[in-house]
Amino acid sequence: MSSLDTSPRRIGLIATPTSVDKGKGREITSSSDSDSTSDSESDSLTSSDEEDNEVSDDIVTPEYLESLLEKSRQNARLAAKPSIPLDQEEDVLILGADKADIPLPTLNPGPLPSPYLSLNEKDPKGPAYDPDVERAELATSSLSAPTPPMPPPELSSSGKPLTKKERKALKKQTAGPGWFDLPAPAEADLPRLHREVEALRLRNQLDPKRFYRKDEGEGKGIKGLPKYFAIGTVLPTDTPFGTLSSDNLPKSHRKRTIVDELVDDAEAKRYAKKKFSELQVVRGARGRKTLAAKKAARRQKW
Repeated sequence: MSSLDTSPRRIGLIATPTSVDKGKGREITSSSDSDSTSDSESDSLTSSDEEDNEVSDDIVTPEYLESLLEKSRQNARLAAKPSIPLDQEEDVLILGADKADIPLPTLNPGPLPSPYLSLNEKDPKGPAYDPDVERAELATSSLSAPTPPMPPPELSSSGKPLTKKERKALKKQTAGPGWFDLPAPAEADLPRLHREVEALRLRNQLDPKRFYRKDEGEGKGIKGLPKYFAIGTVLPTDTPFGTLSSDNLPKSHRKRTIVDELVDDAEAKRYAKKKFSELQVVRGARGRKTLAAKKAARRQKW
């Protein structure tokens, strides 16, 4: 609360002398000024006395200050509340009465499913529990089909079970089921099979219009043969009408080996004869009666 300044203030009037105010005129004005100042002082004293009496009558008490503070708080609350238009009414939500007749649940939950982890003192981690595995075990246990019996042990020619060394050697005879049990040919058949494989490798020399990729074991002899391989024959296939196809050769026209079939072909025979004559020319240039020509080629020309 700011205090009101009730102290009397004197108001004085100062008149500046003019050219007219000289001599007796100055004395008259000065006397009139003194009279006016005395009157103003008396008026101010009377007004100050009246104000002091009013202040003494209305003394500011703590209860009065508290009432003013409470009014200011109420005004602040009213100003903070949002004003609701007259045409709109405030929505009031009334919830239904709580149902007091609902019984409380019991503390006993009843039978529970088995936990995922069963812990004990010996094994703190415990075995893992998988519901999918349990369902699969229950489904398989309900089946009445018996388990398949163990395969009988492999026996040798003498009727005894095979040893570990014999089983290992038997396993090396084929390339395994992943390669359709491709056999490894015997060492006695390798020279004969080498000629067949070499004819297949030289197929690019028999047909000038075709080009094949070079084989890894080409030019290495028998050592260049793969470990597991087989040479088969093309079986005749029947047409949808049940007759033989024209692409299949009859049995009388077939040959025993691949080389015989290639030599019997007229076009292949002509091309092979041409290549043979070219090779003979090269060999003749390196053979007999060529020493004098070689020396003449080495002789310096002056």
